[in-house]
Amino acid sequence: MNAHVIAVDVGTSAVRAAVLDTAGRLLAHERVPRASGLGGDTFDADTLEQDVRAALRGVSGGPTPAALAIAAHIGTVAVDAGLRPVGRSGGWADSRGIRQLTALGDAWAGRLLAAAGRPCLAGGALACLMDPEAVDTEEVHAVLSPKDFLVARLTGRLTADTISAAYTLASDVRRRAWNVDLLHEAKVDVTLLPPQSEPTSVVGTLTQEAAAVTGLPTGLPVVSGGPDGSVGIGLLLGGSEDIIADVAGTTDVVGRLLTDVVGRLLRDPDALPDGAVLNPSVLPGRFVAGGATGLTGGAVAHWRSLVGTVEDERLAEVPPGADGLIILPSMTGARFPDWRPDARGAVLGQRPEHDAAHLLRAAQEAAAHTLRDAVDRLDPSGELPVAFAGGSSRSAHVAQLRADVLGRPLLLSPEPDVTLLGAAALALLGSGEISDLDALRSCLIGTLRRVDPDEARAARYGELHTRWRTLKDTTDAAYAAATGL
Repeated sequence: MNAHVIAVDVGTSAVRAAVLDTAGRLLAHERVPRASGLGGDTFDADTLEQDVRAALRGVSGGPTPAALAIAAHIGTVAVDAGLRPVGRSGGWADSRGIRQLTALGDAWAGRLLAAAGRPCLAGGALACLMDPEAVDTEEVHAVLSPKDFLVARLTGRLTADTISAAYTLASDVRRRAWNVDLLHEAKVDVTLLPPQSEPTSVVGTLTQEAAAVTGLPTGLPVVSGGPDGSVGIGLLLGGSEDIIADVAGTTDVVGRLLTDVVGRLLRDPDALPDGAVLNPSVLPGRFVAGGATGLTGGAVAHWRSLVGTVEDERLAEVPPGADGLIILPSMTGARFPDWRPDARGAVLGQRPEHDAAHLLRAAQEAAAHTLRDAVDRLDPSGELPVAFAGGSSRSAHVAQLRADVLGRPLLLSPEPDVTLLGAAALALLGSGEISDLDALRSCLIGTLRRVDPDEARAARYGELHTRWRTLKDTTDAAYAAATGL
C-alpha cells in the first residue's frame, strides 16, 4: 500500500503538519510557531486557524491524501452561526465558570462528576456556559474544543469527538453521550453542544473554501481526531493492557487502558484510581484512566529560559536530590493526581553553591516526582513499565532519571512525536487503509527500547520521593493558609 495521510498536531508552542504513508515514512513536514502563554489560560482562535492553514499549505501539493486528522490541546471555543469565534477562547488551564458550577451544590456536582468520570470540578465548555462573562449564549451557536473548531472550519460540520466531549464536564463518559438530564437541571442549552463522534470516524470533507486556502483537495475526508495527549497515549498503548503510557510535553499526560478484568471501574465511580480521570479510548468501546499532571516539562522550560542552557553531561553529574535543592513545579496549579488548582511553584533549600545545573536538575527531578505520583496511582504494585514519549524523551539522561525516580522500567519510544504520529494513526484508521492500531504502532513508532532503573539510584530516589511529597504537601498547605486560598 502506498496511500498517505495528513496529520496535524496543535500544541501550546507550535502547530505541526505532516504527510505520512502507511509504512510510517515521513514525506513532508511543516512547523508554525505559536505565540501563546505558558499556562494555557486563553488563546485567539482566529490566529490558531491561520497557523493551521499555514502548516497545511506547507505540506500540500503532493498526491491526493486518503484522509486528514487533527490532534490538539483541550480548551473551549465559542462560535456563532457562521462558525466565527466569539470572544476569547479558553485553553487547557482555563478556570472560568467553576464558581458558578460550585454554586449548584455538592449533590448536583457529585452526580455530574460521577457521570463525567472526573474527580473534581474543572474548567471546560460546561463551566464556560455557566459563566455569563465567559460565553454570551445569545450570540453563541455552538461551543467546541479547539480541535473541533478547526474541524468545523475545514468541513463546515459541527462535531465533538468522545474524548474532547469528556473534557467539557457535560458528557456521560461511559455512555459516550451528553448528560442531557443534568444539563437541563442546570438550565444549560444542550443544543449548543454538537453531536459526538468516535475519534477514528470520518466526520466531513474539506470544503472548497478550505481547500483553496490550504492547497489541499476539495472533498478530502476529515477524521474526528482528539485531544493531543489522549491521541499520543492511544498510539503508545495500542491494545496493550499491561503498560502505562506517558506523553511528556508542557505537561505529562499519563494513561492506562482499562481491561475487562477491571471492568468494574466503568460501573463504580469510586473504584477508579484515586484522582484519575476516566476517558474514552481512541479505540471504540474502550476506556483509559489517567490524566494530565499539570506543569512539568513547562516548568523545566521556564527555568531553562531563566538560567540558560546547561549541557546534559553537566546535568547528569548532579547527584540525586540536587545537593538539597528542591523545586515544586506547580506554577499553574496541580492536576492529576492531587487536583490542587491553587498550588504554586516553589524553590526550597537553596544555598549559595547551587548553580544553574542544580536548578535545572531539581526541576527535572520535580517533573519526575510529579509523574511518579500519577503512575503510582494507576499501578500501586509498582510493577508495570511506562511507555515514554514526547519532547523530554529525546534526552537519554532524562529517560534514565525518570526510570530511576519511578523505580520501574521505561519503554522508550524511538519516535518522540507520538501526538503527531497518533493523529496520522487516526487518519489511517478512519480512511480504512489500516484497521489494527497495534500494527500502526509498530509501523509509526517501531520497537520500544527498555531503560531499566539503576538499583542504587532508584533506592535513593525512593527515599527522596517521600521527602519531596511531604514538602509539597506542607508547602501547598502553608501557601493556602498564608494567602487565604
